[in-house]
Amino acid sequence: MNFLRGVIGGQPAGPQPSGAETIQKLCDRVASSTLLEDRRDAVRALKSLSKKYRMEVGTQAMDHLVHILQTDRSDSEILGYALDTLYNIICNDEEEEQDESEDAVTPIPLSGKHKNVPVPDENAQKQADDLGAQFTEKFIQDSENVTLLLTLLEEFDFHVRWPGVKLLTALLKNQCVQVQGVILVSPMGVSRLMDLLADSREVIRNDGLLLLQQLTKSNAAIQKIVAFENAFERLLDIITEEGSSDGGIVVEDCLLLLVNLLKNNSSNQNFFKEGSYIQRMKPWFEVGDDNSGWSAQKVTNLHLMLQLVRVMVSPVNSPGATASCQKSMYQCGLLQQLCTILMATGVPADILTETINTVSEVIRGSQINQDYFASVNAPSNPPRPAIVVLLMSMVNERQPFVLRCAVLYCFQCFLYKNQKGQGEIVATLLPSTIDANSISAGQLLCGGLFSADSLSNWCAAVALAHALQDNLTQKEQLLRVQLATSLGKPPVSLLQQCTNILSQGDKINRRGSKVQTRVGLLMLLCTWISNCPIAVTHFLHNQENVPFLTGQISENLGEDERLVQGLCALLLGICIYYNDNSLENYTKEKLKQLIEKRIGKENFVEKLGFITKHELYSRAAQKPQPVFPSPEQMLFDHEFTKLVKELEGVITKAVHKSSEEEKKEEEVKKTLEQHDSIVTQYKELIREQDTQLQELKEQVSSMSCQNEQMQVTLTQQLSQIQQHKDQYNILKLKLGKDNQSQASIQGDGSQVNGLQTEELSQLRAEVDELRKQQTLLQTQLADKDTLINTLRSEGAQTAEDTAGGSDNTELLEELEALRTRVQSQSAEIGQLQTERQELLRRAEAGSSSEAVPSSEGAADAAKVAELESRLAAQTSETDRLKEEARSLSEGRGALEQQLASANSTVAILQTEKAKLQTEVQESKKEQDDLLMLLADQDQKIHSLKQRLKDLGQTVEDEDDLDARDPTDDDDEEEDDEE
Repeated sequence: MNFLRGVIGGQPAGPQPSGAETIQKLCDRVASSTLLEDRRDAVRALKSLSKKYRMEVGTQAMDHLVHILQTDRSDSEILGYALDTLYNIICNDEEEEQDESEDAVTPIPLSGKHKNVPVPDENAQKQADDLGAQFTEKFIQDSENVTLLLTLLEEFDFHVRWPGVKLLTALLKNQCVQVQGVILVSPMGVSRLMDLLADSREVIRNDGLLLLQQLTKSNAAIQKIVAFENAFERLLDIITEEGSSDGGIVVEDCLLLLVNLLKNNSSNQNFFKEGSYIQRMKPWFEVGDDNSGWSAQKVTNLHLMLQLVRVMVSPVNSPGATASCQKSMYQCGLLQQLCTILMATGVPADILTETINTVSEVIRGSQINQDYFASVNAPSNPPRPAIVVLLMSMVNERQPFVLRCAVLYCFQCFLYKNQKGQGEIVATLLPSTIDANSISAGQLLCGGLFSADSLSNWCAAVALAHALQDNLTQKEQLLRVQLATSLGKPPVSLLQQCTNILSQGDKINRRGSKVQTRVGLLMLLCTWISNCPIAVTHFLHNQENVPFLTGQISENLGEDERLVQGLCALLLGICIYYNDNSLENYTKEKLKQLIEKRIGKENFVEKLGFITKHELYSRAAQKPQPVFPSPEQMLFDHEFTKLVKELEGVITKAVHKSSEEEKKEEEVKKTLEQHDSIVTQYKELIREQDTQLQELKEQVSSMSCQNEQMQVTLTQQLSQIQQHKDQYNILKLKLGKDNQSQASIQGDGSQVNGLQTEELSQLRAEVDELRKQQTLLQTQLADKDTLINTLRSEGAQTAEDTAGGSDNTELLEELEALRTRVQSQSAEIGQLQTERQELLRRAEAGSSSEAVPSSEGAADAAKVAELESRLAAQTSETDRLKEEARSLSEGRGALEQQLASANSTVAILQTEKAKLQTEVQESKKEQDDLLMLLADQDQKIHSLKQRLKDLGQTVEDEDDLDARDPTDDDDEEEDDEE
């Protein structure tokens, strides 16, 4: 202990040991001491020396310190000293360290970041960085050390957790990729670090944010894990708790972490959008009427918030994801809130610039958002469209350069794939729509195009070029624009005025770059006349334009003028490539002859290549946003670089081709076009026939299904008819028996008449009448039997199931009723027969003995009266049966009509089926003829392509063309939808 006191405390007598010797003794003490207090004091002494003797402590004590972390897990104090010591030797930041004594309380900083850091000497800082990297590499050689550190972060003790967070952050700063790999494969490694955000102690939570910032740099896998560990929810909650844009540096740290998680990570962007976190960003941008006195921290926070919005809708993202985020931002009102900031007063310039850039990317390529932006008005008197106000800033040379670039980007994004907006901008230049009392976008663009400020010229030219991009209609409409140059002189077209200014060159005194104005005008002209033969004709109609271009290209100018020469060559090449030969003096052939005589083809191609070789060309081609360090370097537009890339090759080929080659190529093209048109016609005819065949097949299939249904119905009807016939035969047998019974009754009645002659003769007449009626009923039933047989024979050809089934059911019911009535009559006839036999027996008894008591004669008379009443009832019942037989006859007639209709329908269907089969055969025959014709045409096309190949032309196969056609069609459909 005296030794340690000598090291830490007072000065002992005798020679002082060097720092390396002291550190060596302390390391020996850490390694050999058995008492925890001795090891703790030795580690504390190493911590106090680790700043001054960083090299010595790092080289001699690192292994001992790691051993302490592994073995002394129970003592949080020694763990804290060891972690602090490791942090001091690994960290490269120069910080002010407070002296710590054994009884001193560890100070807790208010934030995870250390401010007011003195700037060290450059060489010393470089040496410190190298030293930190070496110690970090030594520490992470054993991946178990990092895993051990992650385990220590689970300790809740402040003196362990906070130094552990700082040490892991320093390791990530020095060797990010290696440490990320170890944490990624460590079980629950990222989850343990995410728990730091839930720590109630702000200093640990804030330093945990810094740790996660380093952890998520350029590692998509860790970014996804952190995002799915509910990082978005926690970070947005912290931002809200800290006051959103009015919060402190903690809000800045959260926003930086969010940017890390979302930038160039489509999975996290989709998760952020699907989780409805875009809606939670809207309150960040709520600003009041008084925007003066913004703190620097608020400006930083709002700047990062705007960057976060731009990350979600960046042009480098996939188009589908960007469009989805743009739609969500419009629906939740975020775009409206950004436009409010855009038109607010008192907003700092850098925030206004970033807001303009953010709005630009939110509306880029989104028709709904672009339409909304076009409707936004500035709070002025009178109200003016926001586009007009922004263009006023763009053409005002007093505005900051970055602000003017942002406005130009906003205007470009507004017109991107927005033919409606392009038409509205061009319409403000047409004579019929100009309003003298108000300032329009077209007037501002013309004013900037012809001002004395070269930057305004360039911006206006590029903006006007975007109004014409991929829009042939507006290119032709812009040819109608007329400009009044001065009093007493006739107006000139906009195209003519642009070429006039271009030809004057340096004669006009302008502020800014000498070539910037000419480059802007040449880009406008190239965009204007490309793919527009009418504009080419107007341009060539001015006799001075072609000599000016050839003169510019043929001259040997300085380095600065090479770009202008290249653009002039591009403009002249466009005049050749898109020339429709309507002007006799400037046909394709004459222009090529002019180039060959005055410039030379090789020289022309060399000058054309100056454009893509320019150092600023590649920078502009990287991304759509115009970002330039200075106004002088603002020469190329992103969309124009695409046009150059597209036209450079075809113009070179067009210039080198001879007239004979062109004629042959045109003839071959015409022939190919004719053959292609013929093939296209045949293809369309085949498609139509295929469609017709498909429809016929569907009809045949439908009819087959109907036929099957009819067959099933017919089978059911046949079974029902058989049942009806069986029932009818049974009824017929029963009726025959009943007729025999009635005949026997009549015979017995004649014997009764021997007793009472008049009454029995009357009864006989009535029974005869009843017999006749029953015979008639039997005849009608026989007719019904014939009808049923007829139905059975004709039912095999019918297709109607419902009507037949219902009629047969009714017939069955009527037959059942008839059967019931006949049975009742049979019973009554049987009873009458019994009574007749009784009367005969009594009559025989009366003939043998004439003495008949009067009482028996009275009984016989009563029975005869009863018999007469029953016969009368039977007669009425027979009449009723006649009526029912008549109704059955009428039903039979209706059924016969339905059967005839069904037969006619079946005949019609069979006729149509025969017709369809004939048409199918004819279609197959025609298709075979067409295939023969196509084979002949393919042979001719193949021979023509072979001729083209022999002539040295590149000919694409039809399969390649067909493969590209759907893609082109899809692109056109997407353009139309947008």
